[in-house]
Amino acid sequence: MLLLFIVSLAWAFSFGLIKGNLTGVDSNFVSFARMALSYLVFLPFIKFRRINRKLFFKLALAGIMQFGIMYIAYIASFKTLKAYEVALFTIFTPIYVTLIDDAFRKKFNPLYLVTALLAVVGTWIIKSGSPLSPGILSGFLLVQVSNLAFAFGQVYYRRLMAENNELKDQHVFGVLYLGAVVVTLAATLLFTPLSEITLTVKQVLTLVYLGVFASGVCFFLWGIGSRKVNTGALAIFNDLKVPLAVAVSLVVFGEKTNWVTLLVGGLIVIASLVFNEWITKKVINR
Repeated sequence: MLLLFIVSLAWAFSFGLIKGNLTGVDSNFVSFARMALSYLVFLPFIKFRRINRKLFFKLALAGIMQFGIMYIAYIASFKTLKAYEVALFTIFTPIYVTLIDDAFRKKFNPLYLVTALLAVVGTWIIKSGSPLSPGILSGFLLVQVSNLAFAFGQVYYRRLMAENNELKDQHVFGVLYLGAVVVTLAATLLFTPLSEITLTVKQVLTLVYLGVFASGVCFFLWGIGSRKVNTGALAIFNDLKVPLAVAVSLVVFGEKTNWVTLLVGGLIVIASLVFNEWITKKVINR
């Protein structure tokens, strides 16, 4: 759980950085730049000889979904949404994680859905007092595409690694980034006017931070952490970044919010995690 918390805290900074420093930069290019940097970080660790062709393409598919399509939709949503609105609309991710995992297992686990819904309620309370910007529907739909892709990739990767437990995360994770590079590069070549892209030093540094650390290192740590918790806890940690993002925006970026809803909603999210762990231990000890 510690790994998931550390990553959630690191990601809390990303919302403000993307909206504040990368406004005006083509979203497809930003997605490609992040994934290319992430891939370069993990390229030296890939053990190609240990990965058969079938597994290679499955891992690439997980990366296409979890990182590629997710980032294309996620970053595009910043065109019509404010940073906190993007954060707000990611609250549905834990429900998608739960439902997709249940679909793979061909069964329904009401405990994990209840804890995920509790986390969503807590996160919604945090942002319930904030006004929403115009053109919200298109941004909302883009974030939901991002949420679904991210949720599918997480669950699919966990299943792949559970079936191939002789492999280590660091030896295969670069393949996920390679899949993401392919789809984001295709989107960039098709839709981005490359001749119009100009970057300031601040924007380059922001891309390096997001690509190497927030995407590269943090997604790797998230992948490891996701395999050490049950589906309910994973779903909840997908929402923990939202109250953390609000806290970071207050302390670091100087934004304003309702402290009462922040505290109440944050406590509910934490309570959902505690409830999930308590119930899980009760079931295991029976």
